[in-house]
Amino acid sequence: MFVAAMLHVLSAVIWVGGMFFAYQILRPVAAELLESPQRLSLWLKVFDRFFVWVQVAIVLLFISGLWMIFRLGGFGSVGWHIHLMLLIALTMVGLFHYVKGVQVKALRGAVSSKNWAAGGECLAKIRRSVRVNLILGLIVVAIASGGRHLI
Repeated sequence: MFVAAMLHVLSAVIWVGGMFFAYQILRPVAAELLESPQRLSLWLKVFDRFFVWVQVAIVLLFISGLWMIFRLGGFGSVGWHIHLMLLIALTMVGLFHYVKGVQVKALRGAVSSKNWAAGGECLAKIRRSVRVNLILGLIVVAIASGGRHLI
């Protein structure tokens, strides 16, 4: 159970921490220092690298989380906070796949055709989606760290 818990927490830290860094640190600096062609190209490279880690994190989160649930006696034996974390996690995964499969694909098309205005619009949509996923991720962290103490 120790290894599962460790992998679970590390995976969450990589995903949620990566979104926090990208949204709160990298995004404003890139917007301040880079013109559209460089900024949009940078984001494509960032997404390409980060998404590999997110996909690994998602697999490890579900394997480790489900393993811990079943080791604790199954879904009927765990508290409401575990069910809520799973629901939010499924929402986050769906949003991640939407960003990756639809929004970043549109950004890639805009960048390849050098349509910087359209690329900026795509990036703005991605930013809003990441903000939602980051908020959901922070809620999951809060629930994971204190949810069992709430009534």
